[in-house]
Amino acid sequence: MGRMKYFRYGEKEISYLKARDKKLAAVIDAVGPIRRPLDTDLFSAVVRHIVGQQISNKALAAVWGRLLEGLGVVDAAAVLGAGEEKLHSFGMSFRKASYITDFARKVGRGDFRLTALKKMSDDEAIDALTALSGIGVWTAEMILLFCLERPDVLSFGDLAIQRGLRMVYRHREITKAQFQRYRRRFSPYGSVASLYLWAVSGGALPGVTDPADRKRGVKP
Repeated sequence: MGRMKYFRYGEKEISYLKARDKKLAAVIDAVGPIRRPLDTDLFSAVVRHIVGQQISNKALAAVWGRLLEGLGVVDAAAVLGAGEEKLHSFGMSFRKASYITDFARKVGRGDFRLTALKKMSDDEAIDALTALSGIGVWTAEMILLFCLERPDVLSFGDLAIQRGLRMVYRHREITKAQFQRYRRRFSPYGSVASLYLWAVSGGALPGVTDPADRKRGVKP
């Protein structure tokens, strides 16, 4: 098994973001370096993202563990050899099993070329991925960030990113127009900004609350 790979960034990206935004600069200083693992196997990453939709991380880990144990390796041949019924037996819905086998069929026939994604622009790659059954824009953006290591991914559809923005900038809600302003501000290093916003959303800065919680009457 190869060594774990992490999303790469350094002083260039950090210096740029800190110069662009004082509040994000304070977050970066407080949180420190972030090591976020990458998933460089594109086929299994797409399958994993389909499996993980609308379920908890704990449930995903359980289903993924059974999938790995049952298939041995997650590739197109193994998926097609298993079939939808067996995939369903690992704990996923029949719909997800159908999406995964359809994806494996397209890869196996050469209708979808994973290596081609690496040469596409972000928008082209998102269009190609969302043309697959079961892949939406958010899932495609996560594949760009955590599989293709694209540097400028900031997802409006990610609830934790929106929560992080509310917590750092003290907004009660994030409108699309506000989000686009932050996106432009952080570009071309939106992915690094995402890492820090996820960290804040996950509680990396004790005492920093979400203004939307007060609006909803949630006690800190």
